[in-house]
Amino acid sequence: MPKPNVINASVSPKGSLETLSQREVQQLSAAGSGSVYQLFRQCALAILNTGARIDNAKTILEAYEDFEVRIHQQDRGVRLELLNAPADAFVDGEMIASTREMLFSALRDIVYTESELDSHRIDLSSSQGITDYVFHLLRNARTLRAGVEPKMVVCWGGHSISLEEYKYTKKVGHELGLRSLDICTGCGPGVMKGPMKGATIAHAKQRFAGGRYLGLTEPGIIAAEAPNPIVNELVILPDIEKRLEAFVRVGHGIIIFPGGAGTAEEFLYLLGILMHPDNRDLPFPVILTGPQSAAPYLQQLHAFVGETLGVAAQSHYSIIINDPVAVARQMVEGLQEVKRFRRERNDAFHFNWLLKIDEGFQRPFDPTHENMAALQLGKDMPRHTLAANLRRAFSGIVAGNVKDKGIRLIEKHGPYKIHGDPEIMNPLDRLLQAFVEQHRMKLPGGADYVPCYRVVT
Repeated sequence: MPKPNVINASVSPKGSLETLSQREVQQLSAAGSGSVYQLFRQCALAILNTGARIDNAKTILEAYEDFEVRIHQQDRGVRLELLNAPADAFVDGEMIASTREMLFSALRDIVYTESELDSHRIDLSSSQGITDYVFHLLRNARTLRAGVEPKMVVCWGGHSISLEEYKYTKKVGHELGLRSLDICTGCGPGVMKGPMKGATIAHAKQRFAGGRYLGLTEPGIIAAEAPNPIVNELVILPDIEKRLEAFVRVGHGIIIFPGGAGTAEEFLYLLGILMHPDNRDLPFPVILTGPQSAAPYLQQLHAFVGETLGVAAQSHYSIIINDPVAVARQMVEGLQEVKRFRRERNDAFHFNWLLKIDEGFQRPFDPTHENMAALQLGKDMPRHTLAANLRRAFSGIVAGNVKDKGIRLIEKHGPYKIHGDPEIMNPLDRLLQAFVEQHRMKLPGGADYVPCYRVVT
């Protein structure tokens, strides 16, 4: 990567986070808790690097190794001093407004996460305690708005997609926006940007000024998938599991577009939850969609689910090919059912408390070589348990592809080895090979993809 243009600057927040205690400033300073400072530095660098066509966290961190961020507590509030920051985040010496908002959202979330972990209110040893923790993080970010009827549509899919697929996501987002629905994504490029862009135009057409473009991310992936500038609410959850729980707790329906390993991870997480017996009667509209050119991909993903998790898993979603209007109409119908169900059971519209999520889906998975090799992937396992372990396998592949820690582990120890029954491993191998052939593992334009995994039967 060529040496980037950098700038030194001083910036203060507007309306998102005005004050920090001296203890919180110390936590974030390099002289205080070094790990917390490094976490904020990485997230800040990713946000300042918005728009870069790079999906390798290690490459970004190395390109800006001289970048520093210093937190100053003043009588009138907080001020950030940025040294050797990406120049593209500024216009005529002034930081772009959306970038500043997201920068202080990251500061807010990291400070609050650390403060909550030190609180006696948080019990991460129980499933309910983890859910409460996610609730507190989202409430502190002002994401939860009581009384607003169900209209938050989560859009999942790849950051490495074709131009035709990207244009299709914009068309779907446009149809959702014309119906005054809000958009929630992983906040990065590709599918995470397209629906928001389409909805923005549609909201303007409808003179709808309150459109929400919610981005949910986590520190391990934000550098590889920097927030897109349309995001007007950014929340950084502590890890991938809490990020995934946040999606299904605040979202009222989910649309899944073409993607790669990360999309498969999210899809398997969702199916594993919906297949739990306690969630049998809970309405949650899920639609797989894409342009006509993506039909083979969608059918392949559908076939993989059938071969590994069975026909029952396939009943939890529908597939719509090349019809944005049908997608939006079906989602609106599904949201009406969600609204009726929650009213009947007196459940909140802003947070899906009734959704049962087992601890196996909530506990952070560390994708070391030992943990990846130890995953149980057998045909005789309960289907929702198998879905949880398949989700972990894809989580490891995502880490090995784009996350700084995962990339370094692969460089040191070689590819992950994934073991399991042939009835599971063969469909998995075919699906992963298709992702590679369709260039869905990494952004196009770089070197040929080298798999970070090896499937062993």
